[in-house]
Amino acid sequence: MNNVFVIGVGLIGGSLCLDIKKIYPKVKIYGIDTSIENLDMAVKLNLIDYKSSLDFLYKADLVLISTPVDVANKIIIDVLNNINSKSLVIDFGSTKTNICSTVDNHKKRRNYLASHPIAGTEFSGPNAAFSGLFNNKTMILCDTEKTDPNLLATAETIFRTMDMNIRYMDSFSHDKHIAYVSHLSHISSFMLGKTVMDKEKNENNIFDMAGSGFESTVRLAKSSPEMWTPILELNKENIVESLEEYIMNLNNFKNLLQNDKFGELKNQMTRTNYIKNILKGLR
Repeated sequence: MNNVFVIGVGLIGGSLCLDIKKIYPKVKIYGIDTSIENLDMAVKLNLIDYKSSLDFLYKADLVLISTPVDVANKIIIDVLNNINSKSLVIDFGSTKTNICSTVDNHKKRRNYLASHPIAGTEFSGPNAAFSGLFNNKTMILCDTEKTDPNLLATAETIFRTMDMNIRYMDSFSHDKHIAYVSHLSHISSFMLGKTVMDKEKNENNIFDMAGSGFESTVRLAKSSPEMWTPILELNKENIVESLEEYIMNLNNFKNLLQNDKFGELKNQMTRTNYIKNILKGLR
């Protein structure tokens, strides 16, 4: 591994750079980003060695795409057109069906691997990057039967060296399930934050009365709208379905509360407590 190109040098891309340098100490990392400020900061932080562009992808052994999902969808064909026949291209977006459909008939489809690391923070940009972000996190690989087996093996080796737990699924199932366990969580956080801000016009009340429970619940509301708006757009159908079920449960909870059905409320919360056992098994 000699030349790695990272497109998008924010939290995910920058953290990938740091881990790739640990795995391949002699590798040269080239950064591509629409923000000159991000590129300059990535160089300053030693995330990347050089600033570059798509025109030089023919030199790449490995291309990592960590842009917002709409950008990844727009550039993926240009990326595949510019790479050499032995390059491996991996995208790290949180929606997979659209980008996989886009590349399905490309002559270099087998050079591409669709991935989604279940990792991140509420922060963004090169300054947010850190080594170890992916430690003991899940990496979902989609439609792997369409990727060259040798290139797939290279990717699996990299992710396992990063101490990631690899899971496999098709892109359609990924988007359906991720709407519930990730996208819905972010929407809930954004809307809880909005509800409180709309109600509590006095910011001091929020600051003085909000405890750690509120802070942890709205943590995701600090996430980048520039990143999340395209995710909502590209996975709209699955997200709407998950929202309908969530709203149904909220309305049911409200009706039980209004009608003094506290025993049933307790039963529902008790049944839902089982989630802690499920989450414990994921750690």
